[in-house]
Amino acid sequence: MSEPRVVILGAGPAGLGAAYRLRLEGRASVTVVEQSLAVGGNSGSFEAGGQYLDYGSHRLHPACNAEILADIRRLLGGDLLDRPRHGRIHLRGKLIHFPLKPGDLLLRLDKGFALGTLRDMTAKVLKKREEGDSFASVLMANLGPTICRDFYFPYAAKIWGRAANELSAIQARRRVSAGSFSKLVKKVVTALPGLKPPGSGRFFYPRKGFGQISEAYASAARGSGAELMLGWTVKSLTRASANGDGGWTVGIEKDGERRTLDADYVWSTVPISLLARMMVPAAPSPVLKAASQIEYRAMLLIYLQLDVNQFTEYDAHYFPSSGIAITRLSEPKNYSASDEPAGSTTLCAELPCEPEDRYWRMSDEELGKQVEADLSRAGIPLRRPPVAVRVRRLRHAYPIYKQGYEKHFQVLDQWTEGLQRLLTYGRQGLFAHDNTHHALYMAYRAADCLRPDGFDHAQWAEHRKVFETHVVED
Repeated sequence: MSEPRVVILGAGPAGLGAAYRLRLEGRASVTVVEQSLAVGGNSGSFEAGGQYLDYGSHRLHPACNAEILADIRRLLGGDLLDRPRHGRIHLRGKLIHFPLKPGDLLLRLDKGFALGTLRDMTAKVLKKREEGDSFASVLMANLGPTICRDFYFPYAAKIWGRAANELSAIQARRRVSAGSFSKLVKKVVTALPGLKPPGSGRFFYPRKGFGQISEAYASAARGSGAELMLGWTVKSLTRASANGDGGWTVGIEKDGERRTLDADYVWSTVPISLLARMMVPAAPSPVLKAASQIEYRAMLLIYLQLDVNQFTEYDAHYFPSSGIAITRLSEPKNYSASDEPAGSTTLCAELPCEPEDRYWRMSDEELGKQVEADLSRAGIPLRRPPVAVRVRRLRHAYPIYKQGYEKHFQVLDQWTEGLQRLLTYGRQGLFAHDNTHHALYMAYRAADCLRPDGFDHAQWAEHRKVFETHVVED
């Protein structure tokens, strides 16, 4: 029996992980189609200013599945570094170490914030609150008004562009890893020497940028016979037979050249809302209407190249305050512990926004000035102007779980499940908040479900239940 042909849409971790796994085990012939000229998607890297830069702040967390971590170690060898977490949060005008440290909390935490948090903890013990059905109500019930008012609510408004009471409770449960006082206290206590569990306060990071993980998977997949078609945009998906039980024809385009790929299976990691719009003939009207209600938050990544060896000793800074536009600042040299390039470092500022809003329309120079002003307000000003400013724009950075989004996603999800020989998965494909290790886990499990007699949908349904328990690691 000949191998089935799988065409995978997207060369991010989810797409490449599946390609690698399918070829490693000889389950299928594989073609990966990617519209960018580089692999990795939002988890990729690029070179500029003499160093490797990521699309935002990325880490490989120790919570990574052991099998997947073993593969990454093997693929990267000595280039996978074990690094300590060393960041700060700007809270009520003060910079507090993150992950939280007991000593730093005692010495630097704003006294009003500390007293308010203690009062809220006491109130929670005395009277339990109902969680309700919104991001705001869940966190208020579990963390009280002080932490919500000064951290989570303004941060949510910046990241997702919605007030906390407009977001679904699922957003809180899938996105906030320290969503209760007990979890928060555990995070602080496990920072004490002798009480740290394995991997606590640490992360893995590739020597040549986070995108090296995706590049290693791509190389291994190619080495096992997978085809990667970079720079090609998927224009259409057409069922190969009228009754829908055959395969698919994938229409692709690059620089005006059009081709078609015949596939026994199509595995899509592109946004599920875009997938619905690729269908020929068009998807049913209710499906297209649901797709229009699925929203992603855009992101501006603003890179400031400085003529200093190091800006600060910290890998990342977090800015929940509404008075500062950016949400996070990372310094890639501190992730990789690199001394190169000498006399230069680059900062990456993250500014969530909407496509075509005032931030999106700003020039690179204007965005650089915005970051400079934000850093001054945070008390960590630049010593002198940057020597270069570079900007990358991501249209699909974060899924937005608006209240009631579930019914729209369910329409799309049920529709895709009814399309034979088509699978949607990964962060974008399942509209999921996740980390890279979660996306790779989805990829591995998808590959496991492809059997000689077809795709095991029952087993995939069981894996989907596991995916729903994933909580983002900060």
